[in-house]
Amino acid sequence: METTTLYRPIGLKEFLLIAAADFKSFPPRLSWQPIFYPVLNQAYAEQIAFEWNTHDEASGFCGIVTRFRIDSAFVEKYEPQNVGSTGHDELWVPAEDLEAFNQHIQGKIEVVKAFLGEKFVKPEDPVLAEMIISNSQALQQ
Repeated sequence: METTTLYRPIGLKEFLLIAAADFKSFPPRLSWQPIFYPVLNQAYAEQIAFEWNTHDEASGFCGIVTRFRIDSAFVEKYEPQNVGSTGHDELWVPAEDLEAFNQHIQGKIEVVKAFLGEKFVKPEDPVLAEMIISNSQALQQ
């Protein structure tokens, strides 16, 4: 099976929910989140994680870049959307499609980089804290 590699910038709360699912799925969208948007390249995911999540209390002042592989035949039905500059490409997956989307993820969702804001407080679970810290870069003002 051919797979496509995608990235998802997340905050601490979403990270904890993904960990609770054994890194096999993304949590359902909240009522005010009509789409799930994985991005097509790591650089864009890093930009979002660094510029937005590290300054956001709801993200735990932490931006985590995740990487995952998904069945290419399934994901090709979502046309890439450019949301600004060159390289700012993402897929818009309707919230109601997320369960099926998760079922097509191959392997586990990986943490590839993390950015920690000044107010970041690491999770109590030492394994999860180490996953973040070992992939982190301190926020530079």
